[in-house]
Parts: sequence; C-alpha cells; structure tokens
Amino acid sequence: MFRHGIAVLLLALCGALPAVASPDFWRHEWPDTDFDKTTIANWVEILSGGPPKDGIPAIDAPQFVEVANKRGIGNREPVITVAIDGARARAYPIRYLTWHEIVNDTVGGIPVAVTFCPLCNSGITFDRRVGGRVLSFGVSGKLRQSDMIMYDRETQSWWQQAIGVAVVGAMTGTELRQMPTWMESWAEFKAAHPDGLVMAEPPFNRDYGRNPYSRYDSSTRPFLYSGAPPPHGIPALARVVRVGDRAWPLTRLAAAGEVTEAGVTISWVPGQASALDTPRIDRGRDVGSIRVRRADGSDVPHDVMFAFAYHAFWPDGAWMLGQ
Repeated sequence: MFRHGIAVLLLALCGALPAVASPDFWRHEWPDTDFDKTTIANWVEILSGGPPKDGIPAIDAPQFVEVANKRGIGNREPVITVAIDGARARAYPIRYLTWHEIVNDTVGGIPVAVTFCPLCNSGITFDRRVGGRVLSFGVSGKLRQSDMIMYDRETQSWWQQAIGVAVVGAMTGTELRQMPTWMESWAEFKAAHPDGLVMAEPPFNRDYGRNPYSRYDSSTRPFLYSGAPPPHGIPALARVVRVGDRAWPLTRLAAAGEVTEAGVTISWVPGQASALDTPRIDRGRDVGSIRVRRADGSDVPHDVMFAFAYHAFWPDGAWMLGQ
C-alpha cells in the first residue's frame, strides 16, 4: 500500500492514464514525433504520469546569485554541483528541480541539461551537444519504468533520462554524454565553493522547499512501476550508486565510508537530507553525499538512483555487494 504522501501524489497528478499497446494514442499530442523510429518493443511500458507535455516546465536561461547572497536554503538540502574547468562552480538546488526536473544551461561554454527524476532519485547532467547541434530539453509528461521521458524541442524525439538515450523519434539510438557532476548538501557546496553561484528561485508559483512526494523513499513500491524487483533482497527504493553498469548499495558505502574497486574510489560522508522523505526537504533523514573519483582524483560520471530503476535499465548489471 502507498503511504499517505503517495496517495496525495496520485491525487495531485490527476490520475495516470492507462498503458496503451501502440504509439497511436500519443500521436495527437506529438504530431511532429517520428514514432516509426523507436527502440520501444512494448508500448505498454509508456505511461502518462499525469501532467501533459510541458505540464512540468523545464527551466531555460536560469538566473544565478552569489553563494554569499543566497538565503532560504537549508544547509542539509541537496544540490547538484556542476564544476567545469574555467567556470565558477554552480549549484542547482533540488528544491527547484523537484518541480521542474530539467534545467537547460551553459557552463564554461558547454551546453548542459541538469536533470532530476524524483520518482527514481536520478540526478544526471548531460552535454546537450549532439552531432554538431545543440538540443534543448523539456519534460514530456511520460514515464517508462517510473523514469522521466524527456524530449528535445528540435526533433521532438523522446529520451530516457536514466540512460540518456533517445528511445523514440528521429534521434533514436543517440546517446547523450553524461557529465561528471554530483549531488551534495548546500553546506558542502558553500564550503567547497565560497565564490560559486547558485541557481536563483524560478519565477513560478511553486512551494519551493516542499517535497510533494512525502515519504516516497520509504515506500515499498515505486510509483507506476510494474517491472521486476531488484535481486539479492534489496528493497526497491533503496539507493544505489551507479557507475556505468555497476551498482553499489548506499548502505554498504555508508558503513565503509570509502570503497575502492572496479577502477574507482567511492566516498560517503553524512550531512545531506533526502529530498523524498519528510514534507519539507531540509528536514529529511540523512542519506549522505557521494563522490566517485579515479585514481588521479578526477570525478567520474555516476548516479545515485533507486535500486528498482537500476535493475530496470541495467537488468544484467553487476551488483557490487562486497561479498
């Protein structure tokens, strides 16, 4: 059974539409999408999460303020940190991404899409350059395996956020380059980047700082997910750190503090609140912060996602259980 917070979420989303067995159902909403090009074998996997196309508005040309001048964010609140050589580090608070899911920006001359799927806890930053052109992304309102489907405005192709690959449309099969960014607490960002920038509050009527998915990450079942549960008795909504096709349970990393294997060192420190626990993000339980680095100290692209989502998109992936 969903907890009270998830029941409220279902009502807020106005009820998801049923699965359909062909793309014909979506053509009226997406007249410019080439549905003949796709890697989707079973269209019943595509569901409406409730909001229509752009019902969750992506942010374009975000504004920023100096770290020292930012008020209103709790020290334990999570932010996605984008630190690119030659540019001031930027923090994208999850309090904003929870309500917008995608921010199209340019950092150090690199066009990026900073993305967060609350239903999978997946926070990934992509390079928006593909084949000599720059794409901009919006929120389709569709889900697959409970993960957000993004779309690009240039070709109206659909992209699976968790894997960064186009799954429907002219760009089908194209993969976005994942950037080596990470999620940490606002306090950690401020300490590491006192001269950094933080995204300003968007000009939308949203209750920023509130978690509309109250108690979601302590539920026993994901929202709109009908796939197989994770193996090894791992709870569906347990967090894992994904690097490539490998996944480390967060519980293992938190117990060890640091693990070095498979060519990377993964470190864990306390102090970051879960964005998907209590009604106010800054009061969420401590899930800690992760950094993934190579032997030379450089950061490695990774994701901290729910176990069910990792298993859905990497069914043959390697579970790094330390046994």
